[in-house]
Amino acid sequence: MRDIQNIVILTGAGVSAESGIDTFRDAGGLWEQHRVEDVATPEAFARDPDLVLRFYDMRREAIQTKEPNAAHRALAKLDAEWSGGLLIVTQNVDDLHERAGAKRLIHMHGEHLNAWCTVCDMRMPWIGPLLDRPACPGCGAPGSLRPDIVWFGEMPYRMDEIYDALGSADLFVSIGTSGAVYPAAGFVREARAAGARTIELNMEPSQGSYWFDEARHGPATRLVPAWVDAMLDQA
Repeated sequence: MRDIQNIVILTGAGVSAESGIDTFRDAGGLWEQHRVEDVATPEAFARDPDLVLRFYDMRREAIQTKEPNAAHRALAKLDAEWSGGLLIVTQNVDDLHERAGAKRLIHMHGEHLNAWCTVCDMRMPWIGPLLDRPACPGCGAPGSLRPDIVWFGEMPYRMDEIYDALGSADLFVSIGTSGAVYPAAGFVREARAAGARTIELNMEPSQGSYWFDEARHGPATRLVPAWVDAMLDQA
């Protein structure tokens, strides 16, 4: 591993679960007692915007009470101390990576603590409710704000940057993700095609575990700090 220069890390719900943030989908296909189709699609928002806004208002409020865990802090340490290329691509919409100190970061599925104006296309930090239909601070349009979240059927953010990083990666690491949601589930194959070594750190084998050169299974708060320390020791 001493020849590693460029690292791409994908993080999923398993990284934030130990901070008390629920994983996206449980075995029954529910997300906090809601069908995903009722709260996480453009069609759901058009059909029942109050339900969707109320749901995300509650999650936005709850996330602000959570704290980064040892896995977030370890990745922030790697970000600060790794002299080569590094990109953390997260499927998570919380801000725990940032609060731990990570800088080289892309939120491919958006952010709970942002709002998006569907009139002027402005995205802005937002920590309060959206259910009361506040006006956009940028253009003043009333009731134009929605959660800045990539719903099913929408295109994830900054995909060109992500694929560019995968194409030059020497190492791809997937942490705490099920390997079930595309396009992120296909990143390991993109990295392998570019010649990168691939490692999975997950509570259990993901759906795409067989694509990885190496897999380590257990809690993110144990696996990630150990892996980061090993990488920095041999850098």
